[in-house]
Amino acid sequence: MNKYKANIDAVKQIGRTYYSDEDVLWCAFSATGVEFKFSGTKCTINIVGDSVSTSSDVDNHARIGIYVNDERVVDDMISKKDNEYVLIDEREVTDATIKILKLSETAMSTFGISSIDVEGGTIEPTEKKELLIEFVGDSITCGYGVDDEDPEHHFSTKTEDVTRAYAYKTAKTLNADYSMVSISGYGIISGYTTGDDPVSEQRIPLYYDRLGFSYGGFESEKPQDIHWDFTLRQPDIVVINLGTNDSSYTKGHDDRLESFGQEYGVFIKKIRELNPNATIICSIGIMGTQVYSSIELAVNAYTAETGDDN
Repeated sequence: MNKYKANIDAVKQIGRTYYSDEDVLWCAFSATGVEFKFSGTKCTINIVGDSVSTSSDVDNHARIGIYVNDERVVDDMISKKDNEYVLIDEREVTDATIKILKLSETAMSTFGISSIDVEGGTIEPTEKKELLIEFVGDSITCGYGVDDEDPEHHFSTKTEDVTRAYAYKTAKTLNADYSMVSISGYGIISGYTTGDDPVSEQRIPLYYDRLGFSYGGFESEKPQDIHWDFTLRQPDIVVINLGTNDSSYTKGHDDRLESFGQEYGVFIKKIRELNPNATIICSIGIMGTQVYSSIELAVNAYTAETGDDN
């Protein structure tokens, strides 16, 4: 049996993953994972859970999907430390493309890929696609609640599936690689609130240069403590879709909208500094459209100040 680690020699790493000193590939952000070509008689995936996986808080456990030739054959919650999945077990050599994805978001939990065990064959990384798109967003990007038909239900990672949200679908339609930087409830100057005070700790710009934010962690490390290496691969396009949660705080107040616009401009500068050649798309969906004018003003001000129209 060949026991492979999920390093770049064996798999294509998807999104912002972290390869630890213990040879475990950790996944935090939505849709992080790996993809590889398999040829052999048996393939077994070994997944390790984080500290949240052994807790009784089942609504926060990580949800994963494993695909064989684009068909989801595993849809599971990581609710224990060690998890084994036999994907292929045949007498004859079988060729397949296998993909492991984190369906739930970073904040609640993480998981690690400890090994890929192969009998009667080998694995190798799939090819990188020509286009890489980074999506920066909130629950709309994460796929919050897409598998729950009752809007009154509270949050659960069980009903979260990033592959049913617009960002993943866009990347798939354009045949692009992707990276998600998204956390439900987060914004530019405030997370979602029903009050008059901003939730300033729930701001995407705080974690844009990190592996994420999570109550779980990579053994002794947490994703918010680890800086992302932007030199690994620069995105061709960065899509910002933020402002929905900010609108719960701005509530049409001119001073708050002005503050939102100013910080939005600061965030564009940060993204440009870290991704000097990327095309930046500033977008907002049909939820929280009251901040649209502030986004437009921020983009125009940034372009006028820097001359950057990309």
